[in-house]
Amino acid sequence: MAAIKNLNGLTAEQVSREIQRGGRFVMYQYTVSLLVVTLQRSSDIYFISADEKGIAEGMGFTLLSFTLGWWGLPWGPIRTVSSIACNLSGGKDVTQEVMALMDAFDNGKPASRQVA
Repeated sequence: MAAIKNLNGLTAEQVSREIQRGGRFVMYQYTVSLLVVTLQRSSDIYFISADEKGIAEGMGFTLLSFTLGWWGLPWGPIRTVSSIACNLSGGKDVTQEVMALMDAFDNGKPASRQVA
C-alpha cells in the first residue's frame, strides 16, 4: 500500500473536516523511458488541503517525466504527456478510496482493498 504524505500530524477527525472543506488525497504519475522500455508509475499518496491546488507537490514528478519520459518508442511520448497532464491537473484524486480504508479501520474491520 502507498504511504500517505503531508498529513503533518492531523488526526482522523481533522482530516475528515478538511476533506469536507475540499481537501483531497492524490497520487501523481511519472514516466521513465529506456529506449524500448517505458515505465509509467504512481507516487505515494499526498494529502492536499482545501487551501492548496496540489500542482506544486507534483512538480518533481512532472520534471522527472519531462526529462526522462520521452525516450522510449512508441510509448514514451504518449505516457509522458499523460503523466504531465495528470500532474498539472492536480494529480489523480484517490480521496474516496482512502476514506473508505479509513472508515474500515475506524469500524474495526480489516481493510480488503488497496489504493491504486
